[in-house]
Amino acid sequence: MGRTKRISVFKKAQVTVELLLVLPIFFLMLFFIMEIGLLAHKVIVVNHAAYEIARIGSLLAGSQGGKKPGPAVIETSKLESVKCQIFQATCGEVVLNATTETTGYDPQVGPSHTNEDIIVTLIYPVHLVFPGSNYFLADDPKNRHIKRITVTVRMPVEKPLFQSSSF
Repeated sequence: MGRTKRISVFKKAQVTVELLLVLPIFFLMLFFIMEIGLLAHKVIVVNHAAYEIARIGSLLAGSQGGKKPGPAVIETSKLESVKCQIFQATCGEVVLNATTETTGYDPQVGPSHTNEDIIVTLIYPVHLVFPGSNYFLADDPKNRHIKRITVTVRMPVEKPLFQSSSF
C-alpha cells in the first residue's frame, strides 16, 4: 500500500513539473497567434482606409464644376478630415502623405491630355498588446511595443476626357 501511494505522489509531481514547463510555451504561442490576428485586422482596416482616401482624393483632384482642366491639386484638408472620420480617436497618430505623379499621356487623346495619379501613403502605428510577442513583432525600439503598418495606394485622377467648348 505504501509503495503505490508513493508512486502516485511522484506521478502527481511529474504532471505538475511538466505543466510548469509546457504552460509558458503554450501561452507564448497563444499570445503570438492573437497578436497576429490583431495585426491582420489592422492591416485590412488600413488598406481599406488608404483606398478610400485615395478614391476621394482622385475625385477631388480632378477638374470640378466649371473649372478649366489643369494639373491636379490635392486638397489635403479634406483628406485629413476623411482620415479623422475613419480613425477617430487615433487620428493624430496616423500619418497621411498624398502626392500626385504625372504618368504620361494617352496616345488616343493626344499630348494635351496628361494622366496623373494620386499616391496616398498611410503609416498607422499599432500598439501591441500581449507580452512575449512584442519581442518578435515590434519595430525598434522594442520597448515601445509599436508595429508600424505602411500602406501605399495609387489611383488615377479623374479628369474629363472630352472638353467643353465653353472653357
